[in-house]
Amino acid sequence: MEKINRSLLIKIHALLAAFILPVAIMFFVTGALYTWGIKGGYEKTTQELHLKEPIQGELTELMVLAKNELKKQDVAMPSGKAKIKKMGSAFQLEWSGSDINVTLAPTFQPLIATLTIEETSWYRQFVQLHKAKGGTPFKVYATAFAIGLLLIVISGFMMALQLPKLRQLTIVSVSLSVVLFIAMVISS
Repeated sequence: MEKINRSLLIKIHALLAAFILPVAIMFFVTGALYTWGIKGGYEKTTQELHLKEPIQGELTELMVLAKNELKKQDVAMPSGKAKIKKMGSAFQLEWSGSDINVTLAPTFQPLIATLTIEETSWYRQFVQLHKAKGGTPFKVYATAFAIGLLLIVISGFMMALQLPKLRQLTIVSVSLSVVLFIAMVISS
């Protein structure tokens, strides 16, 4: 195997690490705390909407209704995608984003629906970004982060393989890691 210039490899490794440090910290902290049930909170408001006709559960219809109501209240639109969630014969619109979630659901009275708006706490906003609830710019940024992290791992692995003192330990370490990964997947 031809050796890549170690000096260049170290520079790439170090600069990528420095560049992705802020987003890496966000993903590490939110991921670790989420594992233990720490997800952040919301400020929640629910209100009744009086309708002219019953809602039918069509995504387009519910989106128009939700957007109109959010505009009336001067509330920003969620950055994520909306979907219809079905529960037996019931349904509701769920539209989430990094800083706001909206739920629109019919009630037992055909001409009344409930609109729930959840505004995220500062920490929950980071959790929502971690869960890919942000807009396209953050999704592109997160993808670039993932590529950068992969390049850091690969460059570190390549540097370790190039050092005769670390080569055998590196091969043993990666082998044990593969076995542990498979064991964790099977046991979960």
